[in-house]
Amino acid sequence: MKQSPRNPDGPASAPGLKDFLRRLPSVIGEAVKGKAAGIAESSRLREERLSLEWNEASARTVATELEDLLRRGPAARAAREDAWSEADRELAEEIALATGRAVSSNITRTEAYLACYQAYPELHWAFLAHMVSRNAGWNMTDLRGRLADLLDESEKKAYYRFLERSNALIFQDAYPQLLLYIKSRELGSSRFHLLPYFHVSEFMRPFWERFWIDRGSALLTVGLIINEQNYIEKRVIRHPYYQKHITDKPSFHLNSLAGLNQVVFPLLEAESSHAADDEPAEETGQETMNATTPGESDHDDGSDPALVEGGRARYEVRRLAGRVVSDFGSLQDRIALGKSLYAMLMGLRAVRSGAERFAVSVPHSGSRCDYWPELFTANSKEALTSAMQGSVLLEGETLPPGMRLFSPKLLDAWGDTPYEPISREDWLKDHSALDGISAPQPPYLCDISREHRGGILKAALAHDVAGD
Repeated sequence: MKQSPRNPDGPASAPGLKDFLRRLPSVIGEAVKGKAAGIAESSRLREERLSLEWNEASARTVATELEDLLRRGPAARAAREDAWSEADRELAEEIALATGRAVSSNITRTEAYLACYQAYPELHWAFLAHMVSRNAGWNMTDLRGRLADLLDESEKKAYYRFLERSNALIFQDAYPQLLLYIKSRELGSSRFHLLPYFHVSEFMRPFWERFWIDRGSALLTVGLIINEQNYIEKRVIRHPYYQKHITDKPSFHLNSLAGLNQVVFPLLEAESSHAADDEPAEETGQETMNATTPGESDHDDGSDPALVEGGRARYEVRRLAGRVVSDFGSLQDRIALGKSLYAMLMGLRAVRSGAERFAVSVPHSGSRCDYWPELFTANSKEALTSAMQGSVLLEGETLPPGMRLFSPKLLDAWGDTPYEPISREDWLKDHSALDGISAPQPPYLCDISREHRGGILKAALAHDVAGD
């Protein structure tokens, strides 16, 4: 006989479709409350904006250079390897080796992106990639955690390969570009003529050359967003294997139900400044997701009052910024999403500072307990075993120890994945790539805290129905 999670000595009510229907009004109520809370919290997040310093003249210059490249055709754009010196080749080989070491798992890639941003904060894309790569890791572990009962083993492995492949290919293409910029800074002169060594699309060279001149972070970030989404379009999204096993199957649309279509940025915020240890926290109406104290490497432009000399503060993840992915299969939608996420992450002070604190304070493990330990656990022995996950979640904002949702660490769930060879052709074929070169704008709704919990709840209720 199944036992109730709230009363281990008593029988549990049978989970299933009837229980789901009975709970449906509560689920709808949660969604309505979540939308209202999201609007209010989004207004707070948008209170102070940071200029992304978009330079329209530079954008037009880059677009003109790309039009000229396309007009000259592929033959005129071929790499002149005979112009590379021995020092050039040694530098390129050094970068290739570093990329090979860092590409081994989502964990190492995510850490490598953050290291680039910490060393050179003008590389905005590196921080965006770090935060999005964390989400990729969380989505991968969901397949062995909260979604384990909703997919069969072959579907889990195919979906994991889809997520892992996308994450790995973007890193393989973008990380050498970041290292080439870092090496150029160290050497004091541009080395972007070596981009073809790494089979980087000709699309990127005008962006990097312009960035070398004016350090326009926003334009470079938009260029990288367009480039990387085009890079995976044929290699993953439109690849026959992934179309057959993922994107053309009904189960691909499970993400709308399970919350896999959400990108979240946990915001580590100071609860109070110069506060006594026993002083009660101010009531905000948001549940605490995580509590920690940032290390000395916290990067916040000196604007946080809690970091002033002599100040003491508790830091907690009290809010999640983010967006819902409307159609991951659409190239244009992915590019628009990336630009929107960037404008939110780097253009809203509360989001930027909170995400930076989280990034430097909480190592990436792939488990959702990284940011929400009151709801998730990476220890399977402490996880909720009841079939009524949705019912339990509806009873409270958090879950008590021993009754939290299982979210394993990435390397425990999947380990490292062997590297697969890829095609090397340049994706740049026509002028359609230029359509996305425009100033990014933050979305109106940027707080996703309640909506994210709603996605988790829906997945839990689906788990209940599947267990019937």
